[in-house]
Amino acid sequence: VQLQASGGGLVQPGGSLRLSCDASGFTLNRPAIGWFRQAPGKEREAVACLSTNNDITYVPDFVKGRFAISRDKTKNTIYLQMDNLRPEDTAVYYCAADLGQFSSYALCHSRPTEWGQGTQVTVSS
Repeated sequence: VQLQASGGGLVQPGGSLRLSCDASGFTLNRPAIGWFRQAPGKEREAVACLSTNNDITYVPDFVKGRFAISRDKTKNTIYLQMDNLRPEDTAVYYCAADLGQFSSYALCHSRPTEWGQGTQVTVSS
């Protein structure tokens, strides 16, 4: 199982970024998959999760309306669209999955078993 995240970078406050996660070694039609982030000195937190068997998404309130998760079934890729970014969104963002978890809500409230490398997102003027 491999998860390859990309798309991070430096963006000004109010700007947008789209992160991508290419999944290999399993098919995105069973497990839940999502995006987590960790800022310096803070615990890792979930920002968006998706159930690949029914496309139900879960986005926590603190990013709801600004972050959205989606997937391209033909490419085995998931995306995190981030709009109206704030300095407090600065963190390393990780793509993660759990082959034994099918619920987006449950994945976002647990610790996934599979992790990709992180991609840095910096929001600064």
